[in-house]
Amino acid sequence: MDYEQFIKIVDQRIGQGAEVADRAVEATLRTLSERLSKGQSADLMGEVPPEMMRLLSSEGEPEPFGVDEFLRRVAEREGVDLATADRHARAVFWALGQTVSPDEIAYMAADLPHDFDPLIAEARRRHVEIVPAGRFLDSVAGRAGLDRAGAHRATEAVLETLAERITPGEVEDLIIRLPMQLHAPLKRGVTAGRGRAVRMPVEEFIRRVAERADVSPEAARDHTRAVFTTLRESIPREEFFDVTAHLPNEYGPLLPHA
Repeated sequence: MDYEQFIKIVDQRIGQGAEVADRAVEATLRTLSERLSKGQSADLMGEVPPEMMRLLSSEGEPEPFGVDEFLRRVAEREGVDLATADRHARAVFWALGQTVSPDEIAYMAADLPHDFDPLIAEARRRHVEIVPAGRFLDSVAGRAGLDRAGAHRATEAVLETLAERITPGEVEDLIIRLPMQLHAPLKRGVTAGRGRAVRMPVEEFIRRVAERADVSPEAARDHTRAVFTTLRESIPREEFFDVTAHLPNEYGPLLPHA
């Protein structure tokens, strides 16, 4: 495949013309070169068009950042917001899946942390649909009778408290299923829990949500139901089950059952 064909594939996914696709490719691959080991970058360079080889070449040592920092750098290089950077990076990884061998994609996946899985899934032709943050918040707002700002506070409060209550591994699985804008409260919850699941009765869970969202316990209970219901609709059902299966029975009234 030549570079022009690669750009056409990216543009088919982005739909904004070759110039935008070209910027997306440059921003994504330059950032990828900062994350991959030199050996893995060299292996990729052996399977891409010559015009892309320079983008994968990096003089420095690989930096151990996660996908959030990856997308932040892509956004900065392109001069776009994070949601657009995520969409563009997915398009580039999709095109990489048509350009390099499946074995090379597997080696690249092994060189990257778990939170890159949604991008790797694109390269493997397993598109992972992630609900946009705005749609998630609008759904919470509609269920809880809140405006967008209130829905944002409620969502952050519930997700941060949930991340304290479940294991860090379950939080990681949740992070890769949710939009980047909702990652921060989950990470704060892991930090607050000091890397372990914090056992707490449901009333303590509600108390923490109320304190973080600055609302009454009654409102916090309604907001928690709204966030959990939206979460169940936004991620695969088996993922939601894994996240909530170990919660005590007293959490049942907060969880959707349909």
